Amino acid sequence: MPALVSKSLRDYRRALIGWTIGVSAFLLLYLSVYSSIVSDPDLYNRAALAKYPGALRDLMGGLENFTTGAGYLQVVAYQLFGPLLLIMCAVILGNRAIAQPEEAGTLELTLALPIDRRRLVLERHAALALGLLAVGLVTFALVAGMAAAHDMGVPFGNIAAAHAGLYLLMLLFGTTTVAVGAATGRKGLALAVTGVWAVGGYVVETLGRDVTAISWLRWLSPFHYYLDGKPVYQGLPLGDYGVLAGATIVLLLVAMLTFDRRDVGV
Repeated sequence: MPALVSKSLRDYRRALIGWTIGVSAFLLLYLSVYSSIVSDPDLYNRAALAKYPGALRDLMGGLENFTTGAGYLQVVAYQLFGPLLLIMCAVILGNRAIAQPEEAGTLELTLALPIDRRRLVLERHAALALGLLAVGLVTFALVAGMAAAHDMGVPFGNIAAAHAGLYLLMLLFGTTTVAVGAATGRKGLALAVTGVWAVGGYVVETLGRDVTAISWLRWLSPFHYYLDGKPVYQGLPLGDYGVLAGATIVLLLVAMLTFDRRDVGV
């Protein structure tokens, strides 16, 4: 493993451990409730539909199949809460690749070494991808185990497909943070741009299905390619996931090119 990748992973280790424990605890808590919900589906389905009316229900994922195994997994793990937490993790780690050390003045020490700038971005991004993969694998094992333990009736392959999409989604937003940080050197701006795209993209995708005026914007939202294929129900949507992977590669190339040409005071 390249030295810069291993060093970056060491720098990320506390954050990765903390986020893995936190997200896993959240998923464990909410997935363990499923046995109570399935014991009286009519009651919980009415309660959920009454608590989240109209547009708020759309933001929560519809909730029509909330009391089924696939529907519960979709709402809790893959529609809103899971992506929200893991995207936050990806954005925070992505900011540590370039923007945060540049503002702290420590990046200049790294650039003073005989290392190509494009390689620096590439290896920092590789560490980000590996770190997020570790979080993704742990949470996947937890979700798959809880689904089997509570007999949710969701095929293992569908859970794997949904979690693969979740990994691609958080890697895309993490790479967005790296790209903005590499282009500007400002961690606040990188957080703002990625946050606006993530929140706006989710709102556009969920509400745009019923609001004609914004429906065309769904094609610009990463959540469209993550959610539209319904992997929990239908399995792996290769075309949609290919778009997420392709967009990540493009953003990585942008990060490498812009950082290579920018003056960072070295």
